[in-house]
Amino acid sequence: MNDYRYYRPSAFPPVVKNLLIINVLVFIAQETFGKGSSFIDDFFALHDVRSEFFKPHQLLTYMFMHGGFDHILFNMLALWMFGSQLENYWGGKRFLQYYILTGLGAAVLHLIVLYFEMAPAFEQFKSAPQEIQNLYLRDPRFSPHIQITVGASGAIFGCLAAFGYLFPNTLIYVYFLIPIKAKWFVLIYGALELMLGISNSAGDTVAHFAHLGGAITGLIIVFIWNKTNRRTFY
Repeated sequence: MNDYRYYRPSAFPPVVKNLLIINVLVFIAQETFGKGSSFIDDFFALHDVRSEFFKPHQLLTYMFMHGGFDHILFNMLALWMFGSQLENYWGGKRFLQYYILTGLGAAVLHLIVLYFEMAPAFEQFKSAPQEIQNLYLRDPRFSPHIQITVGASGAIFGCLAAFGYLFPNTLIYVYFLIPIKAKWFVLIYGALELMLGISNSAGDTVAHFAHLGGAITGLIIVFIWNKTNRRTFY
């Protein structure tokens, strides 16, 4: 008997189904009511903690927003693929707890990294002549630490990490063609995210450390939960 099983997505379990619906509805609201207005981004997207637009509830709401069709399509496909397996394994209540916690963990690590990344720009802004500061401060949107983060990617990376931990030898087909065991896929993807996050290339708008924050938070949670439940699928 093989030491792994092929991954076959199952029917939509209820929590995954409702998360998909909520994300799609929020995206429609963004596209419908967000055009020409910054209210949705200002109030619900995640802001730097130094921004006057930052509100604690954004740690939760940001994970239901997306930056474009490709963004939500990829995340929802991954939520269905990996989240369905996790919900079937854990049950709806535990999966929802896990999803929210990994999204929160992603936000926290992202904000910590962003705080230190933006510190030089913030100090440079404060050292600028007062006339320049006054010019920019007329609209808080121009302050150097104004940057929004949206997307379920942190929670999705948490789902991916849990999938690799619980189903390590299950095959994942990269681009639907290349088979790779889940444990190696998670390790390679995580290493790539770390490399991209450290390099911090100009023009790269992906929150790589949010992805890593979701994965790290997820692995910690799964490790704790798995100490009392030793079931692992191969």
